[in-house]
Amino acid sequence: MFIILGWVGVLICCFGSYMAMGGKMGLLWQPFEFTLIFGSACCAYVVANPKHILGKTGKAFGIAFKGPKYKKDDYLELLSLLYAIFKLAKTKGMLAIESHVERPEESSLFQSFPKFAADHHAMEFLCDYLRMMTLGTDNPHEMESLIDEELETHHHEAETVGGAVQTMADGLPALGIVAAVLGIIKTMASITEPPEVLGGLIGAALVGTFLGILLCYGFVGPLAGAIKNTNEADAKYLAVIKAGLLAHLSGYAPAVSVEFARKALWSHVRPTFYEVEEAVAALPPV
Repeated sequence: MFIILGWVGVLICCFGSYMAMGGKMGLLWQPFEFTLIFGSACCAYVVANPKHILGKTGKAFGIAFKGPKYKKDDYLELLSLLYAIFKLAKTKGMLAIESHVERPEESSLFQSFPKFAADHHAMEFLCDYLRMMTLGTDNPHEMESLIDEELETHHHEAETVGGAVQTMADGLPALGIVAAVLGIIKTMASITEPPEVLGGLIGAALVGTFLGILLCYGFVGPLAGAIKNTNEADAKYLAVIKAGLLAHLSGYAPAVSVEFARKALWSHVRPTFYEVEEAVAALPPV
């Protein structure tokens, strides 16, 4: 919603100011200039990017329009789940969680947290490291290095579409110049026309430069930024799991491990200490 409102604001500010200064909108109506610039940019995007990035592009646009996937309630549920797991491991040993990790879709523990259970990627991420812990991995430093490697790979994969869209945005002003040059060439072929005709042709040619810059800095570039920011916000979900796991491996009590995880959150989605305390107090016995 905010992306659409922002784009509408760009159009109002740009064209509204132009009209307020006495500009005529008719001269700006050059649909083939738009086809030349944006169409060429889309074709170049196809040339520059492999199939798997092209396949993710539409999904990335949807993610940017919807905003971050995880809200405060989702993080509160995640912290509650981590507390339940750590408490079970502390009271009954790591082998007590083995059956939950091996068949999470059948686990009463995971199914008690439906939002997390529906998140396949997060479920796989958590269960992989819990499985390693049940197999005897107990060095937090080694575990941290491994988790960081996976998170870096995940971050790089998430950023491929945003980077590709930003590259496309960076090329739009140059394509606008191409459109303007072609318009000037067209104008030179009509050099014998009267000044009022030449003025219209030159103005139409300059629309190409205008469109290229407007599309870059007013539309496509900000969209690339929105994709990047949304991916960074959603990456915090896995970072919370990492913080909790490392604290647990270091030997802290479940409540302290969850506090480590809570501190990893952005402030605007971070539950308070007392909200987490209330949530974990309401959990059924493990």
